[in-house]
Formats: sequence, C-alpha cells, structure tokens
Amino acid sequence: MHKVFISYHHENDQYYKDKLIVMNMFNQIFIDVSVNTGDISDQLDDHSIREKIRDEYLRDSTVTIVLVGTETKRRKHVDWEIYSSMYDGKVNKKSGVIVINLPSIDCSYYTACHVGEKERLYPENTEWISISNRSEYEKRYPFMPDRIVDNLLKPDAKISVVNWSKIENDFSALKFLIDATFDDRANCNYDLSRPMRRANS
Repeated sequence: MHKVFISYHHENDQYYKDKLIVMNMFNQIFIDVSVNTGDISDQLDDHSIREKIRDEYLRDSTVTIVLVGTETKRRKHVDWEIYSSMYDGKVNKKSGVIVINLPSIDCSYYTACHVGEKERLYPENTEWISISNRSEYEKRYPFMPDRIVDNLLKPDAKISVVNWSKIENDFSALKFLIDATFDDRANCNYDLSRPMRRANS
C-alpha cells in the first residue's frame, strides 16, 4: 500500500476527505498520512506550519491527492502542500499528484495521463483532445489551483484529473490511479516556478 497525503480545504470539504477514509477502511488500498483538523496549531507562524507539513506529513508520502472544491485554489496551505509534494528534495522526495474534482464544482471534464488510464476509467470515450494553452484549462477547470494548471500544461508532469463520481462507486478506479501515479512519480518533471501563495484570497 502506498502512503497518500490528501490536500483539501478543511472547512469546506472535510466531508469528502472523511468519505475517502471510510471507503479506504473497507478497501484498504492506501495509508493516509494527511493532516487532520486540529493536528497543527493555528498559533504557529506560516513558516513553522509549512515546515511541519513538509517534514512530518509529506516526508513519507509518495502520492498526493488534491480534492478540488469551490475554494481550494484560494487556500495558501493547499498551495504549500502541492508545492512540497512536487519538490524533489534530498530528504523529502517528490510525490505523484492526483486531482479529484468534487461535486460542488460541477465539472464534467477530466484529464488522463497514465498508461492504460483511458481504457480503464473511460472506455466509453472514443475521442480525446490535447490542450496546450492556459486559457482553455482555466475555462474547463475554473476552480483548479494555479500550480496544478501550471503542471497540466507540462505533459511530463503526469497529473490526472478525475471527477468524484468516477471513484465514488468504483474504488478500484482510485486504486488504479494511485498505483499508476506512484509508478510514474519519479519521472514527473514539475513546474515549480510559481512563488508559493502568501495568503488566502
């Protein structure tokens, strides 16, 4: 089983994080190493929080799942978690990244980048298009964190975007994504040029 860090907006989207954990209890396909509400004191300064997230939670993870709801892209801690997941340090190695669009954003688009993913998750789709410009990604994914969009534009970053409805009743689809993301993580070439978010907006 792979160690998975789940990045999400705690206030809005805790319900879906909890649903993933309950689903995992019955299927046991990953080990949750994400931050739970109350794990890190709000009294700490931003630098200390960022260090704790990186060194105590992300350090042993190999896959990061980003739950995208209506306010996710505006949260500084989510941006820090995504950045830290993508950063390939001496101690904390980079992870693979999966995005799950939550029902609250009502998205019908998805992105498949791993070998076998199109056939496994979307056998009904016979036509695929490639997107190479930011404006089209932002139109399709208006709630997507900017750092994820940066990397959707890089084919060798290998980030899949799946809708909650695809994994809600087919947990084996999420297992496939976690395994494929784990396998491809070492070859991901992420764009980390964007400065880390300094505040929520």
